[in-house]
Amino acid sequence: MPNGPTTYFGLFNVVLRHDINEKIESASEAYPNLIFDGFNNRVGDRITEILKNLFPVPKIETTRVLSFVNKEDFISFRHHVYKKNKKDVELDEVGPRFEMRPYQIILGTLDMPDASKEWVLRPYMNSSKNSNNLAKSKSS
Repeated sequence: MPNGPTTYFGLFNVVLRHDINEKIESASEAYPNLIFDGFNNRVGDRITEILKNLFPVPKIETTRVLSFVNKEDFISFRHHVYKKNKKDVELDEVGPRFEMRPYQIILGTLDMPDASKEWVLRPYMNSSKNSNNLAKSKSS
């Protein structure tokens, strides 16, 4: 996004496309459908909006799917292509896959050193034992 916001992520458990499967077909260039799961609060909604705006709107008949699943503030990214059979849907992972953890959202771009910070991960704050920043906790 040309005017921001800018989100910073740490990447973990990165598996490249060619490391997933030996017989991988060429990747589809169709715009993907996006699936978001587990983003249930203000920061989660903001991350969802930012990720949504990275991709153009897909056509209805596209078979490419990108999923972003939040579990304990780690977002699992998976890339699949699906095929419809008579009664079932078959998923093929085409990669890459990784986990990402957001740690900062600023309201500007990298060129704006004075941009204000909208959200910053503070993992060492003693406010709660199981703090989920992207989803509401089960107790609330």
